[in-house]
Amino acid sequence: MLLCLLIGGCAVQNKLGYKQITQQQAMEIMESETGYIILDVRRPDEFAEGHIPDAICLPNEEIGTVEPEQLPDKQQLILVYCRSGNRSKQAAEKLASMGYESIMEFGGIITWPGEITKD
Repeated sequence: MLLCLLIGGCAVQNKLGYKQITQQQAMEIMESETGYIILDVRRPDEFAEGHIPDAICLPNEEIGTVEPEQLPDKQQLILVYCRSGNRSKQAAEKLASMGYESIMEFGGIITWPGEITKD
């Protein structure tokens, strides 16, 4: 496993059921995969200031114990970010505790090297 981490840059599986990945890994997934959700867990006013293209806004504070209607498929890949990485970790933990199976947390938009858009 250590060899996988050193050579392949594998994602780290958190004991709480989500994977923490780098922003570069998130960008590679966005470029090569389909069928995923990019989940921005900041407040709507923060989201409006700029977000990753195609992201949906679901504030961390609104994620509780009831499955969010924006996330109906518990097997779908969900890429989670926030401003700095704190709220995205909290949101990923909450989603994992509700049974979501494919969550990847990649930190905050303040260090995002990719495109940012305003809708």
